[in-house]
Amino acid sequence: ATAATGTVQFDASTQVVLYYTTNASGNFTLNFRGSSTVTLDSIMSTGQSLSASFLVTNGSTAYYNSAVTVDGTSVTPKWQGGSAPTSGNASSIDSYTYVIIKTGSAAFTVLASQTKFA
Repeated sequence: ATAATGTVQFDASTQVVLYYTTNASGNFTLNFRGSSTVTLDSIMSTGQSLSASFLVTNGSTAYYNSAVTVDGTSVTPKWQGGSAPTSGNASSIDSYTYVIIKTGSAAFTVLASQTKFA
């Protein structure tokens, strides 16, 4: 029953899907990490990848994932279709899917997509 806003922590060591069921109350940054005490960098080897999904509920005002970080460091995702979303979808559930690939020490490539479910 959490509303997406601000920075949302995605703990990859305990989940691969995170679903926020209360209407989002602002645009949000998604931060991928291992857990509150472990970095994603420390639990992944170079060449490894992980897939993760974040489901966000929107009411009549639509908000969206405006930034992505890994272990608190900004990453510019490569978005499906070539353009980052500039809005969410009102009165729907937006599903964001990410493939995070470790390419070196504290270096990641993130592939991302947004899909509307209504």
